Amino acid sequence: MRFVKRILIGFGAASLLAIAAPAAANAAAPAAAPAQATTGSSSFADGAWGPYYSADHKAEAKGHYYVDKQKYKKWYWVKKTVLVKKCYWKNGKKHCKWVKTVKKKHVWKWDYRYFFKIHSTLSNYKWKDHPRFRCAWETFKVVNFDGHTYYRSFSNCDKHPADYSFTGKDAKFVYVKVARGGHNHPNGHYGPWQTVYSAV
Repeated sequence: MRFVKRILIGFGAASLLAIAAPAAANAAAPAAAPAQATTGSSSFADGAWGPYYSADHKAEAKGHYYVDKQKYKKWYWVKKTVLVKKCYWKNGKKHCKWVKTVKKKHVWKWDYRYFFKIHSTLSNYKWKDHPRFRCAWETFKVVNFDGHTYYRSFSNCDKHPADYSFTGKDAKFVYVKVARGGHNHPNGHYGPWQTVYSAV
């Protein structure tokens, strides 16, 4: 009888282990790692910005920024002073002397580029205003690491929010100014320059 009980107990334990093992394996299995880009780029920064307003609060801009960091070979020239032996013949005799000369060598080093995308949603809360101020405007100012500055402007003359986006690279700062204006350009109610993205 004891022998039969032992067999039954052993069989029951084995059954429990067979049921519990797959569940334990599923619980312990790590989540699949996200696929990595093979181009040498990686997500560097992203975040929300705004909302920012025109001076009369009838125009609103807000959105998101994304920055990717990409590794690349940066080539440049290096100048180096070397001694070169120069010889010449004079009166049937060979004369040689060491002369300093500058040689250039093309070398490279690893560097990084920062590609960004700015997304915005521009809302117009007074689309029935005077034609001079009927539209909401946002103007972006991009300042690169080399000091170069350029601008991007978008407008919304409708009562529904409008989505815009633009891309670039190597931005040190991105600012935005929200204003009101007509169909062609902003005319007034300028808000201050506000920070969208800063690399420092």
